[in-house]
Amino acid sequence: AFHVPSLEELAGVLQKGLKENFADAEVSVVDCPDLTKEPFNFPAKGICGKPRIADVGGVPYLIPVAQKEKVYDLNTVAKDIELPGAFILGAGAVSSKILGINAELIPIVQTKSEKKPAVNGSYIAQINPADKGCLLEKYSSKYTDCEFGLLANLYASEGQPGKVIEVKANGRTGELNFVSCLRQILEKHYGEKPVGMGGTFVIQKGKAKIHIMPPEFSACPLNTDEDVNNWLKFFEMKAPLICQTVMVSRDPGFDLRVEHTHCFSHHGEGGHYHQDTSPDSVQYLGYFVPAELLFRIDRPQETHLIGRD
Repeated sequence: AFHVPSLEELAGVLQKGLKENFADAEVSVVDCPDLTKEPFNFPAKGICGKPRIADVGGVPYLIPVAQKEKVYDLNTVAKDIELPGAFILGAGAVSSKILGINAELIPIVQTKSEKKPAVNGSYIAQINPADKGCLLEKYSSKYTDCEFGLLANLYASEGQPGKVIEVKANGRTGELNFVSCLRQILEKHYGEKPVGMGGTFVIQKGKAKIHIMPPEFSACPLNTDEDVNNWLKFFEMKAPLICQTVMVSRDPGFDLRVEHTHCFSHHGEGGHYHQDTSPDSVQYLGYFVPAELLFRIDRPQETHLIGRD
């Protein structure tokens, strides 16, 4: 289980820390905006109610060599984390069994309950075979399942309205990206006590460095971070980008990926967020909730630290 600070305490800690990395930062406790509205258009109204984090599979199932048999289902994950019907968002990889290729998954799913079928609001970002650019599609435009493959970092809740932490940060002055900055503030302040946090944020202005995995898994084993970066395709994408993030202040020994963020947009761009590339003009607006519980699902037996950024 995580250490769960009060929202007020967390807001104070984050605001103080963000001032070291951003020209302008304001953190407050607010009512969660209705996330079924623009620009989110999520299948659930909020990110509150029994908040928890699931780290499923892991990078070692992708690197050095992809283990394509590693396929999971978000409806099953919801049961595994003892929250059937959970609203789940985060960052993961698609099931190559379903798509026939490899791609980035931006999971945004109201999982199925006894009363209702699942509502899949996820996006897929892949390399466009035509022009090698980004092809971003709504998952439900082609597929009816809730599967994913290899790895995912997921934030789950009852999808209810409620109190959240609102973070506004403009003008990046430090080296760290927005998520790393938040996570490291938590790590510095809470030390040995792991704090988990998840939610959504919008890059409202500026541009960002984003990667998309290629459609073919690497034929050669990827043995170093350099190998991985040569394999990935990097892009500069423009705001507004709607980002889903999961972060844990420190790994309490479960071989976690401590931060992972994927984004989509309404202009055809999306993928894995690395960093804004327009520090002076960038504007972030985010809504987060500290998680109460951590679930580690199908942890790789053989592990390494390559490809974790």
